[in-house]
Amino acid sequence: MSNTSLSDLTPIAFLQTFIIELMHASEQLGPEQCQQLIENIALTAGCFFEEVYRSSGNHKEGALSIESYIDLILGLKNNIGGTFSLTSSNQDRIVVCNSRCPFGEKVVNFPELCRMTSSVFGGIAARNFGYAKVEIAQSIARNNDCCEVYIHLNQESAKNRPGIEYRDNGNEENKRDQNFAVLQSRIEERMLKIWRKQSKKQVKKNQPPIIISNSEGMKKVLQSIEMIAPTSATILIQGETGVGKELVARAIHAMSERCEKNFVPINCGAIAESLLESALFGHEKGAFTGAIEVHQGYFERAEGGTLFLDEVDSLSPAAQTRLLRVIQEGELERVGGTQAISVNVRIISATNVNLQDKVEQGVFRNDLYYRVNVVKLDIPALAERPEDLPPLVNLILQRMSKKHDKTVTSVSHDVMQKIYAYQWPGNVRELENTLERSLLFTLGTEITELKLDNKPKLKAVDWKQQKDQAMAEVEQAFLKASLQQYQGDIKEIAAHMELSTRAVYNKLKKYGINPDEYRV
Repeated sequence: MSNTSLSDLTPIAFLQTFIIELMHASEQLGPEQCQQLIENIALTAGCFFEEVYRSSGNHKEGALSIESYIDLILGLKNNIGGTFSLTSSNQDRIVVCNSRCPFGEKVVNFPELCRMTSSVFGGIAARNFGYAKVEIAQSIARNNDCCEVYIHLNQESAKNRPGIEYRDNGNEENKRDQNFAVLQSRIEERMLKIWRKQSKKQVKKNQPPIIISNSEGMKKVLQSIEMIAPTSATILIQGETGVGKELVARAIHAMSERCEKNFVPINCGAIAESLLESALFGHEKGAFTGAIEVHQGYFERAEGGTLFLDEVDSLSPAAQTRLLRVIQEGELERVGGTQAISVNVRIISATNVNLQDKVEQGVFRNDLYYRVNVVKLDIPALAERPEDLPPLVNLILQRMSKKHDKTVTSVSHDVMQKIYAYQWPGNVRELENTLERSLLFTLGTEITELKLDNKPKLKAVDWKQQKDQAMAEVEQAFLKASLQQYQGDIKEIAAHMELSTRAVYNKLKKYGINPDEYRV
C-alpha cells in the first residue's frame, strides 16, 4: 500500500477495497448474516443499475425484454472490467460466460463476491420476469478458467438445477416495511400525545416513549398491539427483566379507546405483602391501625383507563382472590369495607417468569391465570433481536448526551462488536445503564471503551465446530462444482479428488447431493 499513490487507484480498486472492508466489518455478525447483508446490498444495487439503464432511454416503462435484460447485465459487468459474453438464450434460460473477473485475480480469496453477481442478475430478472434462479456453474473465484452463469427463468425446468432462487416480492416487502413504519409512527404519535399531557415537570424529567422495532420479533409485537389494543381483553406480557414490558403496555393503552383516561402502573413485587391489598384495592377509615381516612387504591385511580400490574406473580393469595373478583364481577371491596364498588378498568399484567410454572407449583391460582392470560404477548430478549441494537444505541446516546450535556454521538467499531457479542442479561435496561456509564468516561464524541458491570458473557465459540462447518461448506461447494464440471461422472470426480468412488458416494450421501441432477 505504501508504494501506491492516489493516482494509481481505479474505480475497480476502490470498489474492491470497499466491499472487502465491508465483509471484514461483517465477519463478527456470523456467516449467515454476512451473506444476507451482501445479498441485500446487491439487490439494492441491482435496482439502481436497472434505473440507470432505463434512464438512458432503454425500456423506460414496463418489463424489460430478454434482449434488454441481456444487454443490461453484459453492459454492467463489461463496463466495470469483465469480459462477459452471451453463450445462449431462450425463454427459459440465459447463459453468459466471462473470462476475466472485474474484481481481479484476488477474487479467489473472496468467493462470496460471486453472491453479489448472483443477486444482481437474479434480482433484476425476478423483477422483470417474475422468477429467476441463478446458477454459477463455473467461477474464477473457485479457480475455474472462466465464469459460467445460468439464469433460469422457468421455475419448472429449473427445479432440479442448483442455484439461488429469486422472486418478484420486492414490492410486497417494501409495502410491508412501509406498513410497519406507518404503524410504528402511529403508535408513537399516540404515546407522545399522552406523554405531553403530563405536567411540565414530568415531561422535562422523563423521555418520550419510543419503541425500536427493526427486528422481526418486535415487528410481531407491534402487529399484536394494533390488533388487541381496541379490544377489552386482559393481556399478559411475558419477557425477561428490562425488555420494556411497561413500554408495550403503555403502547396498548395509547392505541385503545381508553387512551383519554389514566394509565396506572404498579410493581406488585415492590410493595410489602402486608400493604399490597390496601395499595391495590384501597381501605376504609379504621380498617387497621393508622388508617385514619378513606384511601382509594390503584384500581379506583385507574377508573375508565388501564391498570398495569408488573410482577403479577408476586401477588399474595388474598390479593389474587380479590383480583379474580374484580376481573369476573367488575367490582371490589376496599380493605375493611363491606360495600361493593363498581370499577371499569382494563388489566394488563406482566411477569418475567413462566406463570404456568407458578400455577403448577401451587403459588398462583389456576382460575386467575386463565383470566389474566386471555391474550399473551411474548417480548423477545435483546440477545434475540440484534437488528435493534444499532438504533437502540443511537437513541440512548442521544438521550444520555442531552442529559449529561455531552457531545457523544457514536461508538467505535470495536465497542459495537462487543455490544453484539454480549448476551445482555439485563436487556435494554442494562444496555442503557452500560452506555450511560461509558458515556460519562468519554472525552470525545465516540465511545471507545465499554464499561460493563460484570465480566462480558461473550457468545461461546467452538473452534472445532467452526472449523468442521467451514470444511464441510468447502467440501460441498467443491463436490457440486466437480459434478457440474464432469457432468456427474463419479469415477472422474474420484480420480480428480484422489479418492475411491465409494468415498465420493459416501460424501454425496452425507451432504444430500444427488449426482443424477448433474448428468446429461
